[in-house]
Amino acid sequence: MSAPEPLRDVIARHGLSASKALGQNFILDRQLLARVAAVPGSLQGERVYEVGPGPGGLTRALLEAGASVVAVERDRRCIPALAELQEAFAGKLKTIEADALKVDEVLAAGKGAHVVANLPYNVGTALLLKWLGGDWPPWWRSLTLMFQKEVAERIVAAPGTSAYGRLSVAAQWRSSARIAMTLNRSAFVPPPKVTSAVVHIVPAKQPEGVDPNVMERLTQAAFGQRRKMLRSSLRSMAGAIDAAAALGIDTQRRAETLSIDEWVSLARALSG
Repeated sequence: MSAPEPLRDVIARHGLSASKALGQNFILDRQLLARVAAVPGSLQGERVYEVGPGPGGLTRALLEAGASVVAVERDRRCIPALAELQEAFAGKLKTIEADALKVDEVLAAGKGAHVVANLPYNVGTALLLKWLGGDWPPWWRSLTLMFQKEVAERIVAAPGTSAYGRLSVAAQWRSSARIAMTLNRSAFVPPPKVTSAVVHIVPAKQPEGVDPNVMERLTQAAFGQRRKMLRSSLRSMAGAIDAAAALGIDTQRRAETLSIDEWVSLARALSG
């Protein structure tokens, strides 16, 4: 296969520009895109679900790594550029024009797909929480997602740090999360105001006796008023303050001081 056309030329040929309203930022460096595609490990013969492919830079890197890709794109301006990739990689790329928040991923990509995406900034956190919620083990095998570095740091944060919050607990109570690489602003067109980072998340075993809905409601209540002590922030959740006391968790503590294990214990006590 001949060398791919520079992405800058693809974008110019299709008259594309990154939409601020859709939270888009395009990466043009093909070597960098290949590095992102390598984060989940070998993708030869694997299925990948991608959100917000834009002009298809990361999509091509995933296809070149041997994956078959289901790409969800809301911006119909990008569809013709993706159609060219569909032609170049016959039978390997399926494009869905839709809002990713409304897609049934199991129907679209099947169980066992890797998710790899340079997520649009305005829906990234909502999609992550959607994928970390619900039944376990999840439909996805791994998540390789690009976020603003500040969001990435919240996902992997340790207890007792200012970045530790609801997102940290959601990502760590039954998964393991790490920052795989950071990307300079200059890698993007247009350059965002912030540095970006790629987070890699793999599912772990779910602790027994914990209802994920309870965990979600519990952390939402506690971190929704993170400056308050637990005895105030958990008042809205029936039985939570008594359960914390029974577990020896001081309700004068604040949410960000509780370890993942303490959140699991508390959620378990309320899951009966």
